[in-house]
Amino acid sequence: MTSTRVRAGLIATTALSALMMAGCSSSTEPEASESASTAPEASETAVALETLTEGKLTIATGEPAYEPWVVGDAPESGEGFEAAVAYAVAEQMGFAAEDVVWVRSSFDSAIAPGAKDWDMNIQQFSITEERKNAVDFSSPYYTTTQAVVTVEGSAAADAASVADLADLKVGVPSGTTSYTVAAEVLGDQNLAVFNSSEDTVLALNSGQIDAFVIDLPSAFYLAAVELDGGKILGQFEDATGGDEFGFVLPKGSALTEAVTAAVDALTEDGTLAAIETEWLSDAVDVPVLK
Repeated sequence: MTSTRVRAGLIATTALSALMMAGCSSSTEPEASESASTAPEASETAVALETLTEGKLTIATGEPAYEPWVVGDAPESGEGFEAAVAYAVAEQMGFAAEDVVWVRSSFDSAIAPGAKDWDMNIQQFSITEERKNAVDFSSPYYTTTQAVVTVEGSAAADAASVADLADLKVGVPSGTTSYTVAAEVLGDQNLAVFNSSEDTVLALNSGQIDAFVIDLPSAFYLAAVELDGGKILGQFEDATGGDEFGFVLPKGSALTEAVTAAVDALTEDGTLAAIETEWLSDAVDVPVLK
């Protein structure tokens, strides 16, 4: 994520679940996706891979894991963006859904040097050069987009397109991807630039601005926790410059190449884009602003 602190806030509250549709279930059956739930028994390819437990793929996530990344803190259901991605990657690697084993880990311990009790870990890890000194990363399965956040009752509350934002006062933190994208998409004439994300949030709460632009993972947290009547209007289509999320693997893992190949294949065939639309757009009602 854009910062470890913002991510810590993301996993500090169950309020994020309110952003999901009421119909989302937390079934404990491994129904990651239609393709994953109907996957065949572990293939010869999966058996040949060097995993913690032969014929099984052990995947870690946070404790707890929150929506929209994992629905109902039940990754085995396959519901939620990262749960669905994990099952899709496992299937691409030749593992049947029933051969995926879920465990939990903290964020910080996952990216620390040393032995791990899992094969791969997924919980919004931004790929950075510093972290690569301690762990391996797959290629990215998601690049953060920028979102527009407002509050109920503001002048921006009913905005549904980029054009609807044209005459409104939109805040952005300086020197960030949020500023770069907002200036490109909205133009800088109506932008109010603040020193930090915290100052931008305060400005919206105090009525100085009508909305602000922030990365989508942060938007989920801020709209649910830091804002009274917070609302995500939508996300911009272009993810250029956003943080890239990847699977974490132990340093020097024999699986890194296979996981990367699986992620790349799912990117190429459009599977990851479809999962992103399902869980980070449709399910939480965050449309793409055009």
